[in-house]
Amino acid sequence: MTSSVRTTHEKASSLRIGRCGELLVQYKLLKLGIESAPMTTDSGIDLVVFAPKAQRAVTIQVKANDAAKPGGGKGKLALDWWIADDCPSELAAFVDVSTDAAWLLTKAELANMAQQHSGGRFHFYMYVDASARPRGEFPAMRTDFDAHLLERKALLLLAGS
Repeated sequence: MTSSVRTTHEKASSLRIGRCGELLVQYKLLKLGIESAPMTTDSGIDLVVFAPKAQRAVTIQVKANDAAKPGGGKGKLALDWWIADDCPSELAAFVDVSTDAAWLLTKAELANMAQQHSGGRFHFYMYVDASARPRGEFPAMRTDFDAHLLERKALLLLAGS
């Protein structure tokens, strides 16, 4: 396989994973009675959501993974996402396509919870392997983020009374 074919295939796969993530977030929001619409351009905003609670439109950037992979290439299984620190969206949704799980964070939460910040991007990750023993001050186990599961967080941030 030539490198140009591989690159085209990898890009198509990445686009497919991203689109699956967006559709999963839309589906989960709709189940909660929250309408959303995809953006047609890639401007750092993937979805626009009408938030009855705020009585205005709210923007979401969606980042998706196909499945967990070894942290650092050979460590315990983890999910990870990178997002620009100057992303214009108000909220960030992080998706694991393999388990249909999604988490929702505000920009402030992301800045406080991201385990790394370099090159103008936040690196946010969580271990899915219960035997992982993360070091450091930041939450890093999947269960540490249960309060941010989309189904819980969207009701707090977006849904009406």
